[in-house]
Amino acid sequence: MIGSTRQVVVRACAAPADMRKSFDSLSALVTEGLGRDGLSGDLFLVVSKSRRRAKVLYWDGTGLCVFAKRLENGRFAAPWERGEGGELQLTVSELALLLEGSEVIGRMPLSPPPFSFTASSRHGAGVVDRGMG
Repeated sequence: MIGSTRQVVVRACAAPADMRKSFDSLSALVTEGLGRDGLSGDLFLVVSKSRRRAKVLYWDGTGLCVFAKRLENGRFAAPWERGEGGELQLTVSELALLLEGSEVIGRMPLSPPPFSFTASSRHGAGVVDRGMG
């Protein structure tokens, strides 16, 4: 799978995409369709209308990479059924499940909110916000 030492954001296009697209046309889709920078290091997921093919576009620091997968059995979850706009944000774990053909994606939250560390005014101690309420 795709590895990184930083927290990676996965952005799924909330509309079916033409799987004939490659580096330049996928990058244009990210820029024009999602209003994002394809060179940001984020992962950008597109799924075909038939939901049998998916591609992930990402910048590894030296060039654009395209990961493509075709399911022989079953279908990918449809990101456009979960999203309300041009994109849907996923975690890397959710992306991995989607690429394995899991139908759980989009039916329930699979990852807890990210931790955030904020400085407290009392004694300089830090406070961990688990984002759970």
